[in-house]
Amino acid sequence: MPNLIVKLYSVIFKYQQKHLLQSLIETPESTKPYPFGITSRPSESIAASNPSFSDGVATKDIHVDPFSSLSLRIFLPDTAVTSSLSSTYQITNYGGYSPEAGKSHRKLPVMLQFHGGGFVSGSNDSVGNDAFCRRIAKLCDVIVVAVGYRLAPETKYPGAFEDGFNVLNWLAKQANLAVCGRVGAQSHIFDSFGASMVEPWLAAHGDTSRYSFCCFLTLWRLSLLSRCVLLGVSSGANIADYVAREAVEAGKRLDPVKVVAQILMFPFFIGSTPTHSEIKLSSSYFYDKTMCMLAWKLFLPKEEFNLDHPAANPLIAGRQPPLKCMPPTLTVVAEHDFMRDRAIAYSEELRKVNVDAPLLDYKDGVHEFATLDVLLQTPQARVCAEDVSIWVKKYISLRGHEFSY
Repeated sequence: MPNLIVKLYSVIFKYQQKHLLQSLIETPESTKPYPFGITSRPSESIAASNPSFSDGVATKDIHVDPFSSLSLRIFLPDTAVTSSLSSTYQITNYGGYSPEAGKSHRKLPVMLQFHGGGFVSGSNDSVGNDAFCRRIAKLCDVIVVAVGYRLAPETKYPGAFEDGFNVLNWLAKQANLAVCGRVGAQSHIFDSFGASMVEPWLAAHGDTSRYSFCCFLTLWRLSLLSRCVLLGVSSGANIADYVAREAVEAGKRLDPVKVVAQILMFPFFIGSTPTHSEIKLSSSYFYDKTMCMLAWKLFLPKEEFNLDHPAANPLIAGRQPPLKCMPPTLTVVAEHDFMRDRAIAYSEELRKVNVDAPLLDYKDGVHEFATLDVLLQTPQARVCAEDVSIWVKKYISLRGHEFSY
């Protein structure tokens, strides 16, 4: 059983979250503000970004969509700049790291991370998510791009899902712009405000581990493969799974980015036919069934509300693409999470069609035990992050392409 501290925090968390969910439910649709969307709520504790490698990781926030509040926080581990080819690095006047032009830089794979919060709360720059992403960036030796997707009910489905896939497209665009920089065109690429469209940390350190030239109608094109991993927590796992599916459907349209694996931590799956855990653990710690139902009512448009909606239930018939096309998928579940059985069933279905889909099941664990701010320093949370990193490294190993010019 979870210890006393976990139980007490669960009581406080459920009280606060139920109050938020109920207040959002009772707010008339016509009076809900922010058509632009919001990515954080006033009650959220926010960690300031720090671009100067505090605690071994530099962070920065960027806004990538002029038509919405979609934002990103980039986590760059100091291993990217303390290699043998980058023994020194430049701290500019603004106090943060800036890659030196014309120099060699270590390349790291990119991980897109989607925070939890039942689609209605949480933030990519919250204290808990910031600490978790720092840990993952260091353990996995990757650049983590935490996605600040738009929250419900201000933005209903499919807003958050589309935000996730839009970021993957943005990442592909950044990889192509980085190529332009290597052929001397980067300095001429600007947006409508006259600012450079190239994100310098990703251009310098984002993985472009393999390249080849091909000829088509006498035009030479540089084709790069950028390794990308998806990681989603709770409701963020649903978004990650959607992005993975869209990436499979998009195929070469996403070149040079390739999703090589995904991690689904405590997925926010549900369905109209209850599983054993959904019955036995309906009043479990942190997120229980009542809270989950309220969250889905806030997220799905009223005319689309259905617990077997494709966003909610991964096991419905006819869901595309076929499971055999999905990338390797690591699923993390906890013993006292009422949503565990459906996540386990999804993992089993993936294994049936020969997808590498291991399951990590933690005894005495609760929903989001590895990512909630007050539980991050527990031994179990640390072990979980280490277990995730061991699996991820199978799919992001550099194989002799650690450095690129």
